Amino acid sequence: MTALMLTNAVCQQARLARDSRFDGLFFTAVKSTGIFCRPICPARAPAEQQVSYYFSAAAASLAGFRPCLRCRPDSAPGSAAWQGTQTTLHRALRLIDEGALQQHSQLQLASRLGITDRYLRKLFRQQMGLTPTQYALSQQVLFAKKLLHETQLPVTSIAYQAGFRSVRRFNDAFVRQLQLNPSAIRRHTVKTSGTGLQLELNYRPPLAWDQMLAFWQARTLNGIDWVEGERYGRTFSYLQQPGWFEIAPKTSHSLALTLHWPGSHGLRALIQQLRRLLDLDANLLQIEQQLAVNPLFSNRLISGLRIPGLWNNWEAGVRAILGQQVSVAGARTQLNRLVQALGTEIGGDKKLFPSPQAVLGSELQMIKVPALRRQTLRDLAAFVLAEPDASPERWLSIKGIGPWTVNYARMRGQSDSDIWLAGDLGIQKALARNQYTAADNASLAPWRSYATFQLWCQTGE
Repeated sequence: MTALMLTNAVCQQARLARDSRFDGLFFTAVKSTGIFCRPICPARAPAEQQVSYYFSAAAASLAGFRPCLRCRPDSAPGSAAWQGTQTTLHRALRLIDEGALQQHSQLQLASRLGITDRYLRKLFRQQMGLTPTQYALSQQVLFAKKLLHETQLPVTSIAYQAGFRSVRRFNDAFVRQLQLNPSAIRRHTVKTSGTGLQLELNYRPPLAWDQMLAFWQARTLNGIDWVEGERYGRTFSYLQQPGWFEIAPKTSHSLALTLHWPGSHGLRALIQQLRRLLDLDANLLQIEQQLAVNPLFSNRLISGLRIPGLWNNWEAGVRAILGQQVSVAGARTQLNRLVQALGTEIGGDKKLFPSPQAVLGSELQMIKVPALRRQTLRDLAAFVLAEPDASPERWLSIKGIGPWTVNYARMRGQSDSDIWLAGDLGIQKALARNQYTAADNASLAPWRSYATFQLWCQTGE
């Protein structure tokens, strides 16, 4: 399922079948109407000679097509077909989605990625058919369109939440990019009830929601996250503003999000963070095709299993340190003691995960672990406060942190797709049962994180 494998014939079959597994991997532009659609669009399928295929909504917009108001390309899941092979471009897209080009220049983005500005533009031209700034502006506009459709937020608020600095610039970009007026979209707004911001988050099926709920349920922390029926929720702090969300199934290819967060800007990056947390942009058609042919998963592959993420590297690191050489239940007990003592209350029975400042300022006597482990937590807190953007690999200089802790943080705190936890007891049990050696895992790349979760589910970890 590389981009090269998405031939016209494959795209034609997918759009005629309205195959939701291809949703967001390509878009169909209709020459006679000037409109582009998702593969799942319920409208009558046009003749093949009338269509062109694009691998991003941004590229279709740049070519002069406007988005369909029926299937709404702004709601398609992300993750292009080449993800997993172009790691630099993938990281660039993630940083742009987090607002990198709203805060800094393209040259600064390239420097952060460790490449030249010229090479960055070349990557985007080759894979996306447009420049980084064109991609960034297109994503802002598409997100604003989604908010216009699904919420009753004022247009001014939508402009700022989408990353625009003025309503005038928002209106100009909207009309130029989509050939539509924001007021025309507002007529199609869905009326909602209840408290909180309500949005629909689309994904490419399948989604093993029950298995993910079970994984979260075994690791929930009092006041931090919870599972109630088919709903998963948790608290968080974003741009120094506390909030919480709940998520539950809505359709066969979407989840219903209820978000409580008071921030006046930054919503687009926050939604991207939630999508990462839930791994909604995973291309499971590609991932599972590769895993299924491996002897480890013959007749045992759990379809739709994704990476249940954690809010950030700090939380993932703390959970990993307190999970060293103990059971899941044992780690949960210690973590709950930490949360009870150091978690910040945000209303009702909800709390924020203990901050690095809180951990560094405590002797941590509430947790019943060896003194060395308490010191490791304090050392990690000091490191994160001093270098908040440092990669977890840098934590190896801290006494008490080894490769397993770092890799766990990368897998759940960063949603790295290619982590193999060779030293994990659950993984070792699964490998022994299947008479499989750790040296054989190279064939699972770049999806070894998904293989790890598959094996954990096999062993009940």
